[in-house]
Amino acid sequence: MPAIPDGVKEPGARRAGRAVPPRSDAAGFAVFYFYEANFDAVLGFVTRRTACPHLAADLTADIFLAALQTARQYDPARGTPTAWLYGIARNVLASHYRGNALEQHAVARLNGHRLLDEEDITALEARIDAARAAREAAQALGLNRATVRSRLHHARRLLRTQPPTPTEHTNTPPPAHPVHGQLTRPPPHFGGNI
Repeated sequence: MPAIPDGVKEPGARRAGRAVPPRSDAAGFAVFYFYEANFDAVLGFVTRRTACPHLAADLTADIFLAALQTARQYDPARGTPTAWLYGIARNVLASHYRGNALEQHAVARLNGHRLLDEEDITALEARIDAARAAREAAQALGLNRATVRSRLHHARRLLRTQPPTPTEHTNTPPPAHPVHGQLTRPPPHFGGNI
């Protein structure tokens, strides 16, 4: 853990009544004093870059957590502990705003799109059931699903292009036929030989 920078006063001299260090060993004191010595500066750094005080507090906590997790990577030859901490702060803020931008982009893409209603859900369930039935048909026929889908598509297309054919056993009268400008119906068929 980085040592307390030269010239930094002990936090007890600045703020009476603050929490005591969590551990009594030297490393514990170094962590505690590093946090105490830099908290206000980091919070100010974050506050100037956010509009929400709660977000600033959360991000400041994230920065110190990241500092604790990466303390072994600190290299005094590359700069002071405070500069290292500001580097972590920039990374945490950048990560937060990247995630926020992605979220806003996703929300913007959804704007104007309607959500699923009951009809949509019913249609999706029907498609799922049809896909399941096609899978079962393919297994029963010993064909692959693509072949079954292709044959079903071809059959549906043929059905759409064919005119409806009258059935022999229907109770509705056949359509009227024009004869010399008049509409007449064919004589009824009573079934039997005459």
